Amino acid sequence: MSGHNQQVGAWGEETAAAWLAGKGYEVIRRNVRTPYGEIDIIARKSNSTIFVEVKTLTASKSFFPEHQITARKREHMLNAATHHAAENEIEHWQIDVIAIEGKPGSTPIIHHFENIQ
Repeated sequence: MSGHNQQVGAWGEETAAAWLAGKGYEVIRRNVRTPYGEIDIIARKSNSTIFVEVKTLTASKSFFPEHQITARKREHMLNAATHHAAENEIEHWQIDVIAIEGKPGSTPIIHHFENIQ
């Protein structure tokens, strides 16, 4: 991944974490590695653990960040979440996607897709 893409991705994850916190979620961990891939954000709200995939796109008129969630990516997300939940004895969990359109220094457009599994 290029330096620019890493910077945009890190900004997107930071933006998503701050947005979640503002909505009453407790951000517990970030960038958690599993044998099935990385979980961008792990948060809690009420009695549930939420595994969050963050997709950031700087600009597009016909393509949206959430379109990057392919069947293969969804399978990796499910496997990573299932693994982490089993390792940590988490019973109530879901997978969310936060799609962010924008770039550092801009006001982001944020879309939250809940419980995508």
